[in-house]
Amino acid sequence: MCSTRNVDLVRSIGAAEVIDYSRSDFARQPRRYDVVVDTIGNRTLRDLRRAVKPRGTLVVAGGGGGKWFRPMALALKTVVVAPFVRQQLRGVMSAVTKENLETLSALVMSGDVVPLIDRTYSLSETPVAVAYVEEGHARGKVIITV
Repeated sequence: MCSTRNVDLVRSIGAAEVIDYSRSDFARQPRRYDVVVDTIGNRTLRDLRRAVKPRGTLVVAGGGGGKWFRPMALALKTVVVAPFVRQQLRGVMSAVTKENLETLSALVMSGDVVPLIDRTYSLSETPVAVAYVEEGHARGKVIITV
């Protein structure tokens, strides 16, 4: 799911299906999915579950906005609701370990994973880079070079 300006970009990196969220609401469509992975956290648990088949899986990997509790609210709701529904509800917290970074590095070096880089900034431009990311329109990763 992406905005209109990113539809072709998302297709170009291998998406089988792309939903333009400015034109249609995936949670209100009749189609249901086997798996939904939410990496943004800006939809309600109800909306996300509505898009998942009755025995499908919802993976919550994003937290949403806010400074303290709100980033964890969706993950906490997922944990609380999970025992009472047929769908598989999962929260994901990644662990940054040496092994994980080595695996990721190997995938990038082999070409199996190609990072999508939007912009690169120098270390002295970090405030500009952060402001750009906070606008919410980055079309890939924003890199700070040291």
